[in-house]
Amino acid sequence: MQEIETETERITGNNKGISDEPIHLKIFSPHVVNLTLVDLPGITKVPVGDQPKDIEIQIRELIFKYISNPNSIILAVTAANTDMATSEALKVAREVDMDGRRTLAVVTKLDLMDAGTDAMDVLMGRVIPVKLGIIGVVNRSQLDINKKKLVTDALRDEHSFLQKKYPSLANRNGNKYLARTLNRLLMHHIRDCLPELKTRINVLAAQYQSLLNSYGEPVDDKSATLLQLITKFAAEYCRTIEGTAKYIETAELCGGARICYIFHETFGRTLESVDPLGGLTTIDVLTAIRNATGPRPALFVPEVSFELLVKRQVKRLEEPSLRCVELVHEEMQRIIQHCSNYSTQELLRFPKLHDAIVEVVTSLLRKRLPVTNDMVHNLVAIELAYINTKHPDFADACGLMNNNMEEQRRNRMRDLPAAVPRDKSIKGPGGPSLPPSEPPAFEGEVTKAASSGSQSSSGEQTESGTGSWRGMLRRGEDGNAVDRTHNHVPSSPHKGHAINLLDVPVPVSRKLSAREQRDCEVIERLIKSYFLIVRKNIQDSVPKAVMHFLVNHVKDCLQSELVGQLYKTSLLDDLLTESEDMAQRRSEAADMLKALQKASQVIAEIRETHMW
Repeated sequence: MQEIETETERITGNNKGISDEPIHLKIFSPHVVNLTLVDLPGITKVPVGDQPKDIEIQIRELIFKYISNPNSIILAVTAANTDMATSEALKVAREVDMDGRRTLAVVTKLDLMDAGTDAMDVLMGRVIPVKLGIIGVVNRSQLDINKKKLVTDALRDEHSFLQKKYPSLANRNGNKYLARTLNRLLMHHIRDCLPELKTRINVLAAQYQSLLNSYGEPVDDKSATLLQLITKFAAEYCRTIEGTAKYIETAELCGGARICYIFHETFGRTLESVDPLGGLTTIDVLTAIRNATGPRPALFVPEVSFELLVKRQVKRLEEPSLRCVELVHEEMQRIIQHCSNYSTQELLRFPKLHDAIVEVVTSLLRKRLPVTNDMVHNLVAIELAYINTKHPDFADACGLMNNNMEEQRRNRMRDLPAAVPRDKSIKGPGGPSLPPSEPPAFEGEVTKAASSGSQSSSGEQTESGTGSWRGMLRRGEDGNAVDRTHNHVPSSPHKGHAINLLDVPVPVSRKLSAREQRDCEVIERLIKSYFLIVRKNIQDSVPKAVMHFLVNHVKDCLQSELVGQLYKTSLLDDLLTESEDMAQRRSEAADMLKALQKASQVIAEIRETHMW
C-alpha cells in the first residue's frame, strides 16, 4: 500500500490530484489467484484540493474506458450501510452491461451497520438481483491499517464475524470466496472467448509471418542472392509476356495479352479505318493523269499516274505502324513495374538493385526501339519500291473491273438512236473503223482519238473540243467575269494584244467530261484495290516484325544482359544494401511473431482448472 501511495503522490501530487496514467503493481505469492485487478477511483461529485472543476466528468470517462471492454468483469462495490437503490456503481455498470452477464456486486462494511439491522435481504438478492451474485466482505478499518494489522488476522476476524452474524451465508461470503469466484468467472469467460481468441491470434500470426517473409532473411551469400534475384526477375518478366505468370492481373490486360490486344484490336482497327482514297479528290486524280501525259494528249490512262497516287496512299500506313511499335514498347515498360510490385517483392528490400534492374531493362528496350522502327520503315518502303500489278488479287480486281466497264459500254451502244450505225460511234471522221474483234480498252480513249483525228478536217470542232488547250482557253474567255470573281485575276487583255497563258485561270470546279470521269474512276478503283492488298500485308507483317525485333529479342537477351551489367563483384555490396528501416521492421515483426506464437501455446495448454 505504501508503494501505491508513494507512486500516486509522485504522479498526481499530494493534494488529491488525479491522473489517467495507470500504476502497475505485480504481486507474486503462492496464496493468491491469477487475476488482473484494476482499482478505479470513486466518482467525485465536488472537487477538492487540486482537482479540476470537471472532476466528475473526467472520472466517469476513465471508468467507462475500462468497464466498456467486453472481456472485463465489473465489480460494483457498495457499502452495506447505504441504500442499494442509490448505488452509483450499479447504475454505471448497467449502462455498459445491460443484461448483467459480467457484473458482480460486492457489499462492504458489513460490520458497520446500525444496531438492529443486517444485510440479509441485500446478500440474498431480494433488494436488487444481480446475475453473477452479491458477495459481502469485511475489510480492515483505518485503525487496523494504522496498527499494521496482518491480512491473515483480518481474514480470520472476517470469518468469525460472518459465522456469528450470517451463519447460513458464511461459506458464500468473504474475501476468500470473492477471490475464488472471480477466478472461476475469469476462467469461464476465457473459455467462452477461447475460439475467437485463437482465431484472432492465428490470423495475426499468419499476417506477421507473411510480412517477415517479405522482409527476407539477412543476406549471407551476396553473390548467390544477387544471381537468384536477377534470374527470378528475368523468368517472371518472360512468364508475364507468355501469360504463365504466378500473379495474374484481373483488373486490366497486361503483358502478352495486352500486346495481343494492341496487334489485333488497336492496330487492326486503326488500319481498317484508313480510307484508301482519303485525302485524294477527283481533281487530284485528274491532275495526276494530266501531269503524267506531258504535252501530248494520251490515248490511254497513263500507268505512271496510278503508281504515283497509290504510293502516296500507301505511305499513310507508315504512321499507324510506328504507333503500334510505340504502344508495344510502352507495354514492355509497364511489365517491369508489374513484376516489381506483384512477383518479386524481394526486390523491395534492395532499392538500389531494383533501380539498377529497371535501368538495364529500360536501356535494352530503348536500344531495340530504333531497330524495330527501322524494320517497320523498311516494310512500308518495300511496298513502295515495287508496285506489283501482277499480284493475283490485283489482277482479279482489274479483270472484274474491265468486265464491268465493257458491260457499261455495250449498254450505252445499245441505247444509241437507230439512225446512227453502231460501228460509226467508234470511228473517226474520214478514218477507218476499228475492227469489232479489237474493242478499245476504254470508251473515253476512243473518243479522244477520234477527236484528235478530226483536227485536220474540222477547225471549228477542234477549237470547241474538250481535250484541247485552245477550246479550254475559249471557255475561259467566255466565263471571264466569273473566273475573275473567284480567282482574283486581272481583266483579260483587249483584242489584238498578246495573251499571257500563265495568267489564264485553269478551271478547277468545272464539270468533268465523260472521258475524264471514266479515267478518274478507273484510277480510283485501281488505287483502292491495290491499297487493300498492301494494307493486308502491313497488317500481317508489322506484328511479326515487332515480335521478332523487340519482344522476342528482349525475352532472349534479358537475363544475359542483367547478368552482364549487374553481376559484378564491385557492385555486390552497393546493390544488396537494404533500406535503412528494413532491419528494424524485420526485428519488430520477428518479436511480434514470437509473442503471438507464445500466446497460441498458452491458449492451447488451457484445460479444465480446479476451482476453489
